[in-house]
Amino acid sequence: MSESTLKHKVVMVAACPFPANHGSPASIREMSEALVDLGHEVHILTYPIKEDIPVNGPKIHRVWFPFLNKKKVTVGPALEKFVYDPLMILKLIWLIWKYKIDVIHAHNYEGALIGWFAKIVTRRPMLYNAVNNMVDELVTYDFIWSKKFALRLARILDKTIPFTGDFVTSVSDSLKTYLVDIGVKEDKVQVLPAGVNAKMFAPQEILAVREKYGYTADDKIVIYTGSLDAFQRIDYLLQATSLIKDKVTNLKLILAANIANQKDLDSIRQQITELGIEEITSIVEGLELSKLPDYLAMSDVATLPRTDCPGHPVKILNYMCGSIAIAGFTGAAKGLHHMKNAYLVDDHNVEQFGEGIEFLLNHPEVSNQIAMSARETLGNLYEWTVLAKGIAIIYEMLRTRDFDTKRAELKQYIKDSYQPKFWDKRAASNEQVPADIIEKRKGDRRQHDSKIKFIERRKVIDAE
Repeated sequence: MSESTLKHKVVMVAACPFPANHGSPASIREMSEALVDLGHEVHILTYPIKEDIPVNGPKIHRVWFPFLNKKKVTVGPALEKFVYDPLMILKLIWLIWKYKIDVIHAHNYEGALIGWFAKIVTRRPMLYNAVNNMVDELVTYDFIWSKKFALRLARILDKTIPFTGDFVTSVSDSLKTYLVDIGVKEDKVQVLPAGVNAKMFAPQEILAVREKYGYTADDKIVIYTGSLDAFQRIDYLLQATSLIKDKVTNLKLILAANIANQKDLDSIRQQITELGIEEITSIVEGLELSKLPDYLAMSDVATLPRTDCPGHPVKILNYMCGSIAIAGFTGAAKGLHHMKNAYLVDDHNVEQFGEGIEFLLNHPEVSNQIAMSARETLGNLYEWTVLAKGIAIIYEMLRTRDFDTKRAELKQYIKDSYQPKFWDKRAASNEQVPADIIEKRKGDRRQHDSKIKFIERRKVIDAE
């Protein structure tokens, strides 16, 4: 493999708390560290809000304003952003001039808007890293009281922000499809999945880890990791758990939350009580990144309760690295296939979701095979050490304006598509899957590379 030998000076625009143990901040940190390891100079411009997570290599620059909260990490819109973001524009321009930055690497919608202003002033090329779309996400927050207005605003943002970049990376094939459908030129969009640091998830002695956290060898543990925001559909996981609680002996559910606001916690606890699953459900608040491998190691099934997700949830890669069987909905299951490397069901079908969790718990041999297949599927395709080399080539493409001859080189590190090829479960050995399950789950459960359907958005609007 050849790789770019040109070293770049890059500024990451992270309009969010940083570092933080979730989604985009985690990806920005690991991406930046990998780029520094390759010899590039990386600066990160961000908010003053942070978690106690080490960042090795990149230089961090923060905006600051008196009297604003500098501690609490939250996800989504917040009033302080209206102060921090304008300050970031000014500081970004200053950083570009002071450090002679070559490329602006903007993450998420706010980062792109901030980067666009600086791009106009400094004439530096900008790479926009798209991880979501607004019509699918903005309406799920309570920041804007009118859901209809939020939807209108989201549509405006979707029709403008993705066009600010000189080149765009999208975290999934479905998001790329969406961007192209709204008018972004296809040859200016490259799928770039979230990466992972596989070294975190070394094999562990399961019984020892369970004893450490108060669980036994007989417990059948189902886990969810990540934020508890409404769009994650924790309510679906709780409903599915209530459906199978009498069918699975020693069932335990762990909600391992890295971020949780009080409103979401209160709502979830109320649902747990109403569903009668208090005795089997535990909520871990503020899960530290260092403890994530432990929680995955001691669990039997990891869950993806989110639906209709255009992005690529980082938790999928953590689950795959942790060699744990995954149950979830097709809408969020990027890179997964039913009964090959996960158990997938139709979006919003809670009954089937529960059946999938129950099946994996009660068929450990099949569950282990699915988990191993997921780890093998991961390979090194999502390793930051590989992806960072491709990102460096994109930087070179932007600096030299050579988007044609560098594409072949780029493909050595970043694939054109991360949509898995069709894998027909009917071709698998029927000895591994009980006949009644095959009969019950007739039909192809492959993930389709199709236009995103905003079922969640419609439900929110209709409920207003």
